[in-house]
Amino acid sequence: MGKIIAIANQKGGVGKTTTTVNLAASLGVLEKKVLLIDADPQANATSGLGIDVESVEFGTYQLLEHTMSAQEAIIKTDSPNLDLIPAHIDLVAIEIELVDKDEREYMMKKAISHLRDSYDYVLIDCAPSLGLLTLNALTAADAVIIPIQCEYFALEGLGKLLNTIKSVQKIHNPNLDIEGMLLTMFDSRLRLSNQVVEEVRKHFADMVFDTIIQRNVRLSEAPSYGESIIKYDASSKGATNYLNLAHEIVKKNKEIA
Repeated sequence: MGKIIAIANQKGGVGKTTTTVNLAASLGVLEKKVLLIDADPQANATSGLGIDVESVEFGTYQLLEHTMSAQEAIIKTDSPNLDLIPAHIDLVAIEIELVDKDEREYMMKKAISHLRDSYDYVLIDCAPSLGLLTLNALTAADAVIIPIQCEYFALEGLGKLLNTIKSVQKIHNPNLDIEGMLLTMFDSRLRLSNQVVEEVRKHFADMVFDTIIQRNVRLSEAPSYGESIIKYDASSKGATNYLNLAHEIVKKNKEIA
């Protein structure tokens, strides 16, 4: 049975989409069957996998509206073992459209729960906010990965996110787990980067992944070519980091199972 993991942090620019796309591609390379759901109206995960966002007719919007099934919204990508439910700018309207609906927090859960049997991992790329879209993702997920950038304001807003996760656990999804906190954009030359790592590990200990995602030019370049780092430059530091993360997640879930 597959595992559904949301990648969430209401702060923008912490490496959520980079992590979702490259972790999905890395798990695919490890011969896991993966589905990526783009739940961010910016649709960066969709374009980052080489899909022309303008040409997207069906995707997460229709999925949440329940006007089509998840199967109908799924498209193949060029990455091995990786499928995608794409996003489009239309998704911006979903928060307003769902607001009057009954059980609006459960729209995604209802739409994707049966997909567990078809995939090893379902990864949801969340929007940089704690709105209804992110709430839907957290209600549908088994676990959440929290990317934290190794910069000055890293821990700012983290308390708010953890409180949101707590209230989702209390009200909507008692089984929601924290898969781990992922340190991103690490630059070993900067004292500040090292201090942030120290601070996060001190506060959250076992909740922090061993793998750290280092700053890497190739990692920044890959999305502009519509490719994951695995496809763009498999020998880069970024590719190595994300493959290590994929190994760590697979190993952790094998031990739990």
